Amino acid sequence: MDSRFFKYRNKLWVVFFLIVLIANRGIINYLLPLMDKTEARYAEIARIMVETNNWILLQIDYNVPFWAKPPLSTWLTAISIKAFRLHEFYIRLPYLITTMIIILFISKYDKIENKIFLLTPLILLLMPEFYLHAGVVSTDTILNFSIILVMLSFWEAVGKESRSGWWYGLFIGIGLGLLSKGPIILILTIPPILIWLLIYKEELKKLRKIPIISGLSLTFLISFPWYYFMELKSPGFIDYFIYGEHFRRFFDSGWKGDLYGFAKQQPYGIIWLFSIMAVFPWSLLIIGRFRKIIKEAYRSKWVCFLICWMLFTPVFFTFSSSLIHTYTLPIAVPAAILITHFWSDFKFKRYYILISALLYLVILPVFYSGVLDETIQNNCDKEFVENETVSDYSLFYLNYKSYSSQFYSLGSIKMINMGQLKKKIINEEKFAVIIENPEIKKLDLSTIKKLKEIKKTKKKKLYISKY
Repeated sequence: MDSRFFKYRNKLWVVFFLIVLIANRGIINYLLPLMDKTEARYAEIARIMVETNNWILLQIDYNVPFWAKPPLSTWLTAISIKAFRLHEFYIRLPYLITTMIIILFISKYDKIENKIFLLTPLILLLMPEFYLHAGVVSTDTILNFSIILVMLSFWEAVGKESRSGWWYGLFIGIGLGLLSKGPIILILTIPPILIWLLIYKEELKKLRKIPIISGLSLTFLISFPWYYFMELKSPGFIDYFIYGEHFRRFFDSGWKGDLYGFAKQQPYGIIWLFSIMAVFPWSLLIIGRFRKIIKEAYRSKWVCFLICWMLFTPVFFTFSSSLIHTYTLPIAVPAAILITHFWSDFKFKRYYILISALLYLVILPVFYSGVLDETIQNNCDKEFVENETVSDYSLFYLNYKSYSSQFYSLGSIKMINMGQLKKKIINEEKFAVIIENPEIKKLDLSTIKKLKEIKKTKKKKLYISKY
């Protein structure tokens, strides 16, 4: 009886931890404004999609096509906006739901001997990069779901031959990946699978059971129609997206074709540091027992499969100088499963859970304390746009237009140049204008004197005309 009670209590604590972590993330999703550039950009694209009812052509501004990403994440965000309302929580809701689906999906891979219910989902939620993406408006969460579906469907189909239906899960995952971020789904899944098959050549014979024709047809039906209609609506998309975004941006540091940002120049190999931090502090456990994990891989097909999955992403991006930390998200699930597989070998493991959980739970008190207010204001124009003083003014942005200003103004903010600003002053128009600090330095004294400062941050100021 005591043993059963202990196990029951253990389950309750883990479930409680999971609920608190998810609720904590949900509250943050509700309270936090949409940040420039990524979050506000994708939220604005979804807002325009709902407003224009154009579900094929992604638009970064009215009648300005967005070629950098496929539509799946935007569709989910737009559906959430339509189903509920235009609010940060509902815009982020699809990513929180996807996160919950992932943790439920991988819960079946808990190792029974650990005797800790839902250990894998708990560890996964306690990984910084994964937890972050439970509330970030981006394409990475949906891509990660697609990768997980491909990899685990392959494992189930090969490891349990009677479950041949899992092959269709693999093809569905590829189709969703092509719709979420493009051909990168093939790059991050097919090579690690092939490497594993080369190590365990006896598994190659099982590939005969792949439903190639029906499977590829399923992938085709999921992904091809949008690409076809997108190219019809916006010629040149395929060339830019396939060749530019998937090859030149990673392997040509001097590529000048990026239409939506700038190359994130990083030292070669920085992806490994990003990977360590993405799953910290759990990465320390893997590094500390890496020799034993590799030895086990020679005996265990499952462990070898997880290692191939986990390591391929950083290996692939090792010699890319154009990358950001979000590229490490695909390593989180195989890392979490590996940790639970070797759970009994680790020391001080319960302290890792406790310390990690406490660190996440202090996020809300820190948020409420106001410590982050300045950082938030510097990276979001919500308070500028929604300032009561400018509610009756036409709103403009000098020589630029942030995505958050577009989103929170519902697309009404306009960009003006220096000449247009001076003309408005001469004509004594009633207007408000957001000006970034580098542009303020270019203003002459006579222009500044005719503007009244309403609000400022470290990066910019909000002015109204004095007329």
